[in-house]
Amino acid sequence: MTHASASRAKRVFDRVAGAVLLAVAAPLLGLVALVVRVCLGRPVLFRQARPGLGGRPFTLLKFRTMTEAHDGDGVLLPDAERLTRLGRLLRASSLDELPELINVVRGEMSLVGPRPLLMEYLDRYTTQQMRRHDVLPGITGWTQVSGRNALTWDEKFALDLWYVDNWSFGLDLRILAKTLSSLLSRRGINQPGHATMPNFPGGG
Repeated sequence: MTHASASRAKRVFDRVAGAVLLAVAAPLLGLVALVVRVCLGRPVLFRQARPGLGGRPFTLLKFRTMTEAHDGDGVLLPDAERLTRLGRLLRASSLDELPELINVVRGEMSLVGPRPLLMEYLDRYTTQQMRRHDVLPGITGWTQVSGRNALTWDEKFALDLWYVDNWSFGLDLRILAKTLSSLLSRRGINQPGHATMPNFPGGG
């Protein structure tokens, strides 16, 4: 199978598997949406532009995990201070990421691939780091099953690029299997003092 045909097959698999998972998870999605609505109010979903394939932006969908609390000057408080107890639970269980299955069905994301980071990081990447956008971003990935947010930025980029260079269906299935183990262990959810990771400063 050529690389092009393998990529097409991956996309078909993603959309079919994503649609099946979305249907199976529909009751859970509805329950989480209700809890978020009651505890945090509207909007239930967090929407943010993220870079996809080739760095082109798409709208990432997640369940809200933070309040909109501001300081006395009207500036949003740091993420770690706005993250609620419910939000920590959703992040620890990765339930906040369930709406990303919609992104997968739309063809904007894959089940497996480098996680989509912030648009503002694009100008900070080296040429090598930019290669992480040679494939679709994923809900889970080689980095997530290898340490998640407990890793340094350099380690995360190295793992992302290794995935880009070594992708196969077998590797994707291995990552999906390891994702379940990672979720159950709840390791690497955040770095101390941060809701997830400190901002990427650039370089590498």
